[in-house]
Amino acid sequence: MIPSIDIKDYNYPLPDERIAKYPLAERDSSKLLVYRDGSVSDHVFTDLPSLLPEGSLMVFNDTKVVPARLHFRRESGAHIEIFCLQPDSPADYNVSFACTRTCDWKCVIGNAKRWKGDTLFLMNPSDDPAVGEMNLRAELLSREGQTGQVRFLWDDGSPFSRVLEVCGSIPIPPYLNRDTEKIDLERYQTLYAHIRGSVAAPTAGLHFTDRVLSGIDRRGIDRETVCLHVGAGTFLPVKEGDVARHPMHREPFTVSLTFLRDLLSGLGTRKLIAVGTTSVRTLESLYYVGVGIIEDGKPSDVAQWAPYEREYPYSTAEALGAIVSYLEENSLSELVIGTRIIIVPGFSFRLVDILVTNFHQPESTLILLVSAFVKGDWRTIYDHALQGSYRFLSYGDSSLLFRPL
Repeated sequence: MIPSIDIKDYNYPLPDERIAKYPLAERDSSKLLVYRDGSVSDHVFTDLPSLLPEGSLMVFNDTKVVPARLHFRRESGAHIEIFCLQPDSPADYNVSFACTRTCDWKCVIGNAKRWKGDTLFLMNPSDDPAVGEMNLRAELLSREGQTGQVRFLWDDGSPFSRVLEVCGSIPIPPYLNRDTEKIDLERYQTLYAHIRGSVAAPTAGLHFTDRVLSGIDRRGIDRETVCLHVGAGTFLPVKEGDVARHPMHREPFTVSLTFLRDLLSGLGTRKLIAVGTTSVRTLESLYYVGVGIIEDGKPSDVAQWAPYEREYPYSTAEALGAIVSYLEENSLSELVIGTRIIIVPGFSFRLVDILVTNFHQPESTLILLVSAFVKGDWRTIYDHALQGSYRFLSYGDSSLLFRPL
């Protein structure tokens, strides 16, 4: 049954001065709030390895933020900002990034009403010769509200990934209320970012350094990666009073067969630690992918409300085993799928035991996820953080949450 939740119950006062506008000088010097068994304690992020159970499995999202924000002009002089969301033709990220002349993307279009369908030309205020040689243009193929299908064309034969690196900027969150700066090129990216595709960073990972990762290894904790490309929908507020009417965006994710085997073999014997809400959504989506294989013979995207629509008779081991068998039988080395899953109070967690995450916006789907994870006790955490001068949102401090039994 789809739960009825009033988003206003998940509001809290967040003064602008508590939003971290810039990262700290050292990634791992951030504060770390630890929540366990209903109580809260204060630490620093370098303490993290000593706070984790030995022999656990820790999962990171190794997606990489792309410089997806582009600034164009019409011949009339109007400024049009185009924010690339996901590839449309070709639809595969890697294939699209490899295109050398043209490709189509689904985009958010700033100042959309001013774009009448004429060809746009990239702004080049510093007369950068590399930008000039590319001669990047944009054509509007279709539009619905603030989003549309945009065709990009350029001249010098560079792959589109290089075009974005030269012509685009890192899309830092809108609530920072500032332009992208040089520091964001390095710090709005995790140390282990690997696979291009996100338009927002999995921010829980921004705190990790080689020092912290080495400490995790010494603790006997295995590290694995998944890849979920974070979409711009992560910034969208819940505008509907009833969360049941809020549409979740699709995000593609990839999980290797090797990791799935490892995950299956460790069920019930070791704690699973997710770094970030994106890792949680990926891991918890796996159960419903497995159910789809059991019932339909093939994997399919996870629907937003699938976890709440009915009771499922299958164990987690059965669901994961179905994915492993499907990949093996079809000679596939990884699962590539999408999810729209929304995790709200009442959700049954089947995999994740411990969560590392930042402090999220009021009335957001991420607050709902945190509340679900701590069985409704999110205000204990956030009240303590507000009273204790913690820094909030993407460049803010971190928390380590142990799911109550």
